[in-house]
Order: sequence, then structure tokens, then C-alpha cells
Amino acid sequence: MFRRARETGPALLIPSAWGLVAAAHLGVVTTHPVFVMHAVMSVLLVAFAAASWGEMASGVLRAWRAVIVAGTPFAVAGLAGFVLSDSPAALFALALGGWMLLPAAGFGYTARELPAGAWVYTASAAGCLVGAGLYAYGAAMGVSSARMAGLAVVGVAQTAGIVDAVVRF
Repeated sequence: MFRRARETGPALLIPSAWGLVAAAHLGVVTTHPVFVMHAVMSVLLVAFAAASWGEMASGVLRAWRAVIVAGTPFAVAGLAGFVLSDSPAALFALALGGWMLLPAAGFGYTARELPAGAWVYTASAAGCLVGAGLYAYGAAMGVSSARMAGLAVVGVAQTAGIVDAVVRF
């Protein structure tokens, strides 16, 4: 059962995480669920990497293992933003930006390595970059609709890529 959860869980967790982030941006939920999400995500990322380390030693899975390992500090940075009183906005921005951009590298690598059906991974990588750009523009210019569009584009892009991976593999 644990193996099945590791194989299919990301297809539920990724859209749920982005949905929760969007809900917090809209004021639909308080920040407490986002704090809990960061705590759970930090633990799950470490557990997932440890449990899957050997299985993710080659091919595209090795790239995704690197994304998980590199992404864990971003999740912890988000968690620290809730705990530390100094610079929480910077820590939240670091966590959000990291999780918008890191998967783009994984999707890009996956697209290069797969001969057939790579378009979804190319589109997912592009969506991560475009969404991050929209969000950054919205944050810099004070345009909340651009931030929300950025979150939506990243969420859809990452969900499409991970759902394809779950179904395909």
C-alpha cells in the first residue's frame, strides 16, 4: 500500500497544494492550513526520498529525485516563515518561487528523455516558467489577478505533468 501511495500520491498532493496556496491568496482559508501543509510536505518529501532513493537512481526518476532533494529546503523555508518572526515574506517567496521553478527542470529533463508523448512535459515545464513569471509580475506590480493567474498556470502545468507520469508509468 505504501508503494502505491508513493506512486500515485503526487497526482493528488500537487493540485491540492496549489489549490490551498490559491485559497490562502484569496483569503478563503487562513494561513494555518498552509503552515500545516508546509510541515506535512517537509516530512513527506524526506520520507519519499528516503523510501524511493534506490528506485530513483537512474533515468528520469533520478532527475525527479534531485528535484525532491533540492526542493525540500524550499518547503522548510516556507515552514520557517511561519515560525520565525524575521523576514517571513522573504521565506514565503523563496518557498513559492522554488516550488514553481524546480519542477520545470524535472519536466524539461523528462521531455528530453522520453521519445513519445513528451509534449505534456514540455508544456508542463513551460507552464511552470510562465506561471512563475506571471506571479512575479503580479507581486512586483501589485496585480493580484496576475498572481492568481500565475498560481493557476503553475498548478495546471504541474498537475498535467504528474498525472501523465502516474498514468504512464
